[in-house]
Amino acid sequence: MGIMEIIGIAGSVSLLSGWRLYLCVFATGLAMRLDAIPIPEHLASLGVLENPWVMGIAALGALAEFFADKVMWLDSIWDTVHTLVRPVGGALLALAIVDPSDPAMQVVAFLLGGGASFLAHGGKASARAVVNTSPEPVSNLMVSSAEDVATVGLLYVAYEYPLVAGGIALVLLVLVVLLLLWARRVIKRLFFRTPRVEG
Repeated sequence: MGIMEIIGIAGSVSLLSGWRLYLCVFATGLAMRLDAIPIPEHLASLGVLENPWVMGIAALGALAEFFADKVMWLDSIWDTVHTLVRPVGGALLALAIVDPSDPAMQVVAFLLGGGASFLAHGGKASARAVVNTSPEPVSNLMVSSAEDVATVGLLYVAYEYPLVAGGIALVLLVLVVLLLLWARRVIKRLFFRTPRVEG
């Protein structure tokens, strides 16, 4: 596996962790346990994800997140609590993916993984805060379900097709930036309207 493939996988997993950290950990561990993901020797540190305890805790977290994320405003509280957890988790996952014999690459992976995860988390949390301003709960449920499906699907593609993983990471990065810009525009329109002067 080449350096670009490893960076692509690390980037994709980190970005997806900003949306669904527990689901990323559980799905990766499950895929490894079912031998759906052949882990190369230099990625052996990822083997910890298929530990029953790690998988069990990740499954509980994914289940709690699944339900919390479907309830209006509870999802924003959940996102706020996870503002530190997701970036650290994304950074650690990226760290586990790169070659442990190269300390410089590990530091780069940790910093970029944490940054990517934090950016994705910020985009998700901002977009969901905007969606929560809608009076009906259906849009919240639809957005949350789309995030679930996208996370599982993109995680599968990233591990199954490492060359495509870099493209996935770039697409996710663009999507996150667009979400942040959209959320900024909507929040500005909602809370910072200039009053019209009657003349």
